[in-house]
Amino acid sequence: MDKNKTWSYVDGVWNESVIPTLEQYIRIPNQSPSFDPEWKTNGLLEKAANLMIEWVHQQHVPGLELELLKFPERTPLIFITIPGTNNVQETVLLYGHLDKQPPMTDSWESGLGPYNPVIRNGKLYGRGGSDDGYAIFAAISSLKAIQAQGVPHARCVIVIEACEESGSPDLPIYMEHLKSRIGVPSLIICLDSGCGNYEQFWITTSLRGLLVGELKVKILNEAVHSGSASGIVPSSFRIIRQLLSRLEDENTGEIKPREFYGDIPQSRAHQAKACATALGHTVYSEFPFVEGAKPVQSDITELILNRTWKPALSITGAEGLPTVKSGGNVLRTQTSLKVSLRLPPSVNATPASQFLKELLEKNPPYGAQVSYEPEKAGTGWNAPDLSKWLEESLERSSGTFYGKPTNFVGEGGSIPFMGMLGKSYPEAQFVVTGVLGPQSNAHGPNEFLHIDMAKNVTCCVAHILSDHYIAKVKKDNNNS
Repeated sequence: MDKNKTWSYVDGVWNESVIPTLEQYIRIPNQSPSFDPEWKTNGLLEKAANLMIEWVHQQHVPGLELELLKFPERTPLIFITIPGTNNVQETVLLYGHLDKQPPMTDSWESGLGPYNPVIRNGKLYGRGGSDDGYAIFAAISSLKAIQAQGVPHARCVIVIEACEESGSPDLPIYMEHLKSRIGVPSLIICLDSGCGNYEQFWITTSLRGLLVGELKVKILNEAVHSGSASGIVPSSFRIIRQLLSRLEDENTGEIKPREFYGDIPQSRAHQAKACATALGHTVYSEFPFVEGAKPVQSDITELILNRTWKPALSITGAEGLPTVKSGGNVLRTQTSLKVSLRLPPSVNATPASQFLKELLEKNPPYGAQVSYEPEKAGTGWNAPDLSKWLEESLERSSGTFYGKPTNFVGEGGSIPFMGMLGKSYPEAQFVVTGVLGPQSNAHGPNEFLHIDMAKNVTCCVAHILSDHYIAKVKKDNNNS
C-alpha cells in the first residue's frame, strides 16, 4: 500500500463525512442500559445505530451486507460482512460499541457538554466519540482505503454492540447466534482501547478483570439522635470502614488477600519498563490532581504495573449519606457503597467474586446486618504472543504513520468481549488498540476524540489488513 494514498483517502473521508456524522452521534444521549432504565422505550440506542448504518450504506462498499439485530429484551447489534478479495474465506473480525456512559452534565468546562459536539485544537469533545463511536467509521474507512488502491484483503466481519458499558450482557447471545456466519477469524481487531500518547501506535497487551457490587451495612431500624446513641450504637459508616480494611490497606492502597493476585509474566514486566521510559511522568501527570497532590508512589514502572497487573479498589457510589448541607445530628440506620475491584488479567472473576462476598459478610462487627450483592464479575484478558508477520506489520505501520515504533502496554480497564473471544478463537491473533490517550477522559467530563490520532489508527489498521492478506492468504496459496 502507498502511505500517501492511504493518508489522503482517510483524511478526506474523515473530514468530509466521518467527523460530521460523529457530531450527530454525540448529540444522541444513548446511554448504556445500566444507566438508562428507559432504554427499551426511548429508542436512543437504535437511533445511534441507525445513524451509523446510514453512513455505512453511503460508503458503497462492494459486497457489503449489513443487518441490525434486535432480539427481544436485548440491545441492538450491528452485524456487517464484507467479502474478501476473490471471495477468500480467511476472516478478520473487527469490534466496537456504540453505547455511552452517563453524561456528568454539571462537570464539563464552559462551552462544552456531553451532547454538545465541539472541535477545539484538533479534538472533538463530547460523550462517546472516542469511547467508542469512532470504531465503525475507522473500520469501514480502513477497508475503503485498501479498496481505493486495489489492494486485496481477507473477508471482514464487523460487530458493533450496544451494551459494552454495561458489561456486554447481550453480546454472548448474539455471538452464539452468529457463530456460523462469523466463521473462525485468524485476526481480531478491537478498536475500543487506549494509547499512552498520541505520537505512536499503541497495542493493548492485557486487560484487567472487574468485580462490582453493593456493600450494605445496617445497624438500626430507624435513625436516632446522635447525642443519645453515639458511644453506645456503632456508626454504620465505621462498620463499613472496618469491612473495607479487610480488603484494602488504607495507608498504601494495597489489596490484602492474595486470592486477588496473579503472577506477572516477565514479558509484561519488560513492556511496562519500556513504557515507563517512553512516557515518563505523563503516566501520572495526565490526571487532574489538585495542587500539591501526588500519585501513590514515584516509581513509574510500578505505577504502570499497579494499573495493569495488580488488584485495586475504588468506591464509585454511596447511599444512606445525606448531603453536608442537609445532614443533622442523627445516627443513620445504614450505609451502602458501590465497590469496584479491579483484578489482574489472570485471575478468574467468578471464584474471586464469591471470595469477596465471604470476606465482607463473615463475622460482621457488632452483629450488624452486612450484605454484599455482586453486580458484575468479569475476568480479564492477556493477549497471545504475536506472530512474526503481525509483529513486523505493527512496527511498519507505526513507523509509516507516526515515525515512531509501536508501543505495548496493558490497560487498567476491562473489555468483556476480549476474554470471550480469546476462549472462542484461541488460534487468533489480536490487535487491541484505540484513541483514549492523555486527558481524553473517557466516562468523565470533557471527554474528547483526538482527531489526528483516530485518522492514524485508521491508516495503521488498513495496512495491517493488507499485511494480513499477504501473510495468511497469499502465503497459503503459494504453499499449496
